[in-house]
Amino acid sequence: MTGITTGVIGGGWRATVTEYGAIQPWAGGTPLDWHVAADDRWHSPEHEPAVRQHRVQGTAVVETRLRIPDGDAVQRVYSVPDGGGLTIVEIENDSPLPIAVAFTHPDVLSLRPPSAPIEGIGLPAGSVAFPIGHHASLTVAIAHDGRCAGALPSGLPTAEGVVRGWTSITERASRLLLPDDALAERVIAERCELALVGPEHPDDDPVAFLLGLGQLVRMGDKAVEWVPDVAHALELAAKRAVHDWALAAAIDATDHVLAAAGEQRARRDLEAVRARLACSSSLPAAAPGERAHFLTWAERRIVDIAGGGARLFAGGLPTGWEGSNFEVYGLPTGATGSVSFAVRWHGERPAVLWEQSGAATQLTAPVLAPQWRTTEPKGEALWPAPPGAAPAASAVPAVAPTADDVAQIPAEGGSFS
Repeated sequence: MTGITTGVIGGGWRATVTEYGAIQPWAGGTPLDWHVAADDRWHSPEHEPAVRQHRVQGTAVVETRLRIPDGDAVQRVYSVPDGGGLTIVEIENDSPLPIAVAFTHPDVLSLRPPSAPIEGIGLPAGSVAFPIGHHASLTVAIAHDGRCAGALPSGLPTAEGVVRGWTSITERASRLLLPDDALAERVIAERCELALVGPEHPDDDPVAFLLGLGQLVRMGDKAVEWVPDVAHALELAAKRAVHDWALAAAIDATDHVLAAAGEQRARRDLEAVRARLACSSSLPAAAPGERAHFLTWAERRIVDIAGGGARLFAGGLPTGWEGSNFEVYGLPTGATGSVSFAVRWHGERPAVLWEQSGAATQLTAPVLAPQWRTTEPKGEALWPAPPGAAPAASAVPAVAPTADDVAQIPAEGGSFS
């Protein structure tokens, strides 16, 4: 099923938000579609060419914009645990004229009673409509327990609050403030889907299962509950004919899950599996399409685990990042360690400020700074100019970082100065 998943972590109800904003519950039930009566005519998003949709900041808050005269009808869909689980539908009238919105079944919670839709469009029996004044908004909700129409509870979270909540959950795994906004948002989007949909079944794709599970545990899932599945998936994964970067990363993810579950004996057995398989660590140049593979690839382009240490930018600096300041937090360096670092450009040369958390390991940068290596828990270094580097227009003069340049890496959620 294509589209964007909505639901509440820990709850059983799920639905797909289609590319035009209809809500299709997974367990059956009647889909909820929407139609807008504007000054000129009825507008049905499924059949309109000027419909634009995106995840708000990459999260599971879905915004769909429908063009109407002199503006847009803006729909936002998101789910909250309040009231036993609700999926909220906000419709904002971003135009100077009043509109009406029709929903295709009556089982919505609302602040005011609906009316029958006005004429001019054929809708399913039981459809309901609400007027919305110019530059005003309407909020309704679907109850996850299947109850029928009623009063919308007060004090529900806003879309902005739900965006912040999803961002906080996904950034428990790692926080990436990158020059590539699309990449960073896709990381958040894929983690939201993973949190709602779960990993691949181990029988279908054991490597994807282990990679996805590693992300989930880093986002807060309880590792101990997954240990039996991990053992089964690892057995299947080890039988793969291809001992590539994904299998190597799956073994690392398994090690993290076992460490989080306190399974020290299993971790020792895992080291024997790692030595026997001797997997390659070479990443593909292009981003993989599969969710868990993509998330792992995106992180390992920045910090790759290999040979008892961690390599920063083992494949070189990604195209387009040169001359741009950026920060990353909580990227794994092993089963029980992570690194956060910032890059600040001094002319053609990148200054790197880092801090390790948990078990410190040796950090290297074999492509960008072949002579640099450290096991220090925190510090700063001025790396050489990348091959073929040209001074960035916004870069500061090429000088070594001073004490004023060096900032303590803050706790989770903070920012480099």
